[in-house]
Amino acid sequence: MASEDEETTVAAVPHIVKDLQRTVRSGITRTVEWRMQQLRAILKLVQENEERITQVLAQDIGKPSHEVFLTEIFVATASCKLAIKELKKWMAPQKVPITIIAFPGTAEVIPEPFGVALIISPWNFPFLLAIDPIIGALAAGCAVVLKPSEITPTVSSLLAELIPQYLDTDAIRVVEGGVPVVTALLEQKWDKIFYTGCPRVGRIVMAAAAKHLTPVTLELGGKCPVYIDDSVDLKVSAMRICLGKWGVNVGQTCISPDYLLVEEDIVSKLVETIKATIVQFFGEDPSTSADLGRIVNEFHFQRLKGLLDDPRTAERIVYGGQCDKKSLSIAPTLVLDVPLDTPIMSDEIFGPILPIITVKGVEKAMDVILEFPKPLALYIFTTRKAVEEQLLTISAGGVGINETISHFGVPGLPFGGVGESGMGAYHGKHSFDAFSHKKGVLHKGMGGDLPAKFPPYTDAKKSLIRCIVTGDFFGALLVFLRIRK
Repeated sequence: MASEDEETTVAAVPHIVKDLQRTVRSGITRTVEWRMQQLRAILKLVQENEERITQVLAQDIGKPSHEVFLTEIFVATASCKLAIKELKKWMAPQKVPITIIAFPGTAEVIPEPFGVALIISPWNFPFLLAIDPIIGALAAGCAVVLKPSEITPTVSSLLAELIPQYLDTDAIRVVEGGVPVVTALLEQKWDKIFYTGCPRVGRIVMAAAAKHLTPVTLELGGKCPVYIDDSVDLKVSAMRICLGKWGVNVGQTCISPDYLLVEEDIVSKLVETIKATIVQFFGEDPSTSADLGRIVNEFHFQRLKGLLDDPRTAERIVYGGQCDKKSLSIAPTLVLDVPLDTPIMSDEIFGPILPIITVKGVEKAMDVILEFPKPLALYIFTTRKAVEEQLLTISAGGVGINETISHFGVPGLPFGGVGESGMGAYHGKHSFDAFSHKKGVLHKGMGGDLPAKFPPYTDAKKSLIRCIVTGDFFGALLVFLRIRK
């Protein structure tokens, strides 16, 4: 049931959309000056409020300050700086060659803003994944409604406070609330919807968008596999896997390693190496570590604890497993050779639990991966080129070879899923493209038409046109000289 504040917000939603539509129709958001002004304002917002952003992220999700800087502040400012640097190039029409049919003339592709965009951001990176899509939308010249996650209410309130202080409120609005507010937003006609979250809600968003044939970008998730063979340095591999799994939001990340597929001759050694690395990173008692976050809320704590309490999983725990409801902390946990039909292997874990599955050969590993929907990320730890190429045939949103997570921070790489893990991509110019329609434009003067292109079509005209469009210019000359019919 909606609260009184939510009822007020729900009633205001259609008026907010109409106001933004008027702003878009005015043409102001199309200008490079307006776009630059907004991008510089976002950069200023982040730089002037880093301390407050760090505080609210610690309050809502327990993120360590160093992690906040690297995974939220730094990525957001780098994204904004890149957009400011490259915006004019991104906006510039792209010349394309013409065919003989369009001669004489010129052709170009002009990126134009979709219009009014709805951005629904998640709770796991509640600042970055709100700001980063906004950067792409404003660079493209769109107006925006941002719906932050209600699961991280302090971050949501800060965004609702700061964005109107720095950005053009005629074009950028923040709408807070829970399910009733999201439902009201999805009932509106948008020019673009950008959603980050789980596949279940992604289906709801896509169904709502389908009513108006609205284009969508869905950044979802899934079970991201890691394959490891005996050709790699296990210590280096363990450090990179542990950082990607527990060093970034304690596993509550859509591209976090979800399970390992390890060749049987190295599995025991790798397990021991990962254990040692966890102690190295977070100490003998990880619950006291200042570098390890916590579970976002009690619901997700109980969900994860339920996975560990399943008898077939509980008996396979080889490290960790400690849960503290009061602090919402779950220790980094390793589960060895859990059956694939257990709950922990049926859906994305999104937490600090890491199943390790023993396999015999890369083919068996591929069979396991292909049992699941296409992942948002696939990680391959091998120095064998043939193995790498074999695993690269698996469809995935992105791939890290001998690394985890870091591909997210490379602006030249499109970040997005495929199939169950999402559709569309963003980051760098891909963010600009996500909120732009590529409009094809053909320019022609008032002369130069070949008379043969117009009716009535005589046999000679047909022959001439056929020769020209097929590139038989000698034949066209013969027809023109009436040597050939």
